[in-house]
Amino acid sequence: MPALARLRFYFSQTARKLFAMLPQKSRHNVYRSFVDCDPEPNKRLVLKIAETREELEACFKLLHDAYVSSGFMTPDPSGMRVTVYHALPTTTTLCAKFDDQVVGTLSLIRESAIGFPLQRIFDLTGVREKEGNIAEVSALAVHPRYRRTGGTILFPLMKFMYEYCTTFFDTRHLVIAVNPRHIEMYESLLFFKRLTANVVENYDFVNGAPAVGASLDLKHAPEVMRKAYAGKANNRNLYHYFCETKLANIQIPHRRFFTTNDPVLTPDLIDYFFNKKTNVFTELSDRKKALLHLIYDLPEYRSVLPGLPEKGAAQQIRQHRRFSVKCPARLNNATPLFEKPINIEVNEVSRYGFRARIVEPIPADIWLNATVQLGLNEISRLTVQVVQETDVDDQHYCGFRIGEPDLVWRKFVTALYEGHTHTDLDQATRFLP
Repeated sequence: MPALARLRFYFSQTARKLFAMLPQKSRHNVYRSFVDCDPEPNKRLVLKIAETREELEACFKLLHDAYVSSGFMTPDPSGMRVTVYHALPTTTTLCAKFDDQVVGTLSLIRESAIGFPLQRIFDLTGVREKEGNIAEVSALAVHPRYRRTGGTILFPLMKFMYEYCTTFFDTRHLVIAVNPRHIEMYESLLFFKRLTANVVENYDFVNGAPAVGASLDLKHAPEVMRKAYAGKANNRNLYHYFCETKLANIQIPHRRFFTTNDPVLTPDLIDYFFNKKTNVFTELSDRKKALLHLIYDLPEYRSVLPGLPEKGAAQQIRQHRRFSVKCPARLNNATPLFEKPINIEVNEVSRYGFRARIVEPIPADIWLNATVQLGLNEISRLTVQVVQETDVDDQHYCGFRIGEPDLVWRKFVTALYEGHTHTDLDQATRFLP
């Protein structure tokens, strides 16, 4: 390393150490002092949903290069980072384009049968207790040319994300899993709160890098930001920028109906990204393959989805061991399907399903939200679908398929599989510290 480069590296490391020694409040104030958001960005900048093959491919390539350079993934032959979550109709990829070139991207992953990437390692019980839809902010990348330009791309992209979530995506909570060295930026500027004080040292979704989980309640975020940025100039005031400024650069999608998602993947696009260009579909578990067929339950998608196991998804799920329980639960749906929640009693559980006693018919062709009280302080919230109904001794029962089990359900059922005493169950179902 040349002498000048060594000197710069030394000063950089020293500055980082000195900065880390400051009290947290002082560090956060320093972060906020660097805010510089232009209320009238260059007209050559366009913020929109990635919807064409060219836009999606440019986003995935930008993400790939950013993740490879950071050590969050090994290079893929396709030159793209594409995951199964990108294949879901409840995921929306946003992009920033400058002179028609994609220079920034992020994806919003709404809860679905396949769940969120971070719910496998972080407990979302505290977030779910506040009710409201959740979206994971993932796959954020900015072109290297714009990373040191005072947030000229990052802040407009974040503004687009905020406006899209609060106005069109019907989202109350944002959750993130980020590298520990970046978490204070989200805490200081946007007021995310950590899901746990501990760092997960090995997060397989980003090549084993460490991660910190955090959440932001968008219902209360405006008031928190208003107080924190009070008195600051407009270009230094993220409350003014996010909540009061209108950017002409943002292209909001047109919707004919009052829907909350903006799916863009045609069968051809799915085939291109997940079969032809990558091996995402071939590497899925049988359960996730079956879930994809349930999500895309349309004839035109069947030929581009991964093949199902010979015995079918329903039989695959029923092969799991089941355990007797007595857990109160309730079902609801985001549409006016139910006038009020339906109370049920779960009496049999397995890894990916449960049976419950019901008192009224439940539709079998939609996904429902289930809240299951597993213990005095253990609540699991799941996305479920009716798979069969039976009558036993004048009692009516329904079998339910679970989409992606949350952390509480996973720990509970694992304890049933592996535990032998009540102590085993208690230890296994403790929330992550």
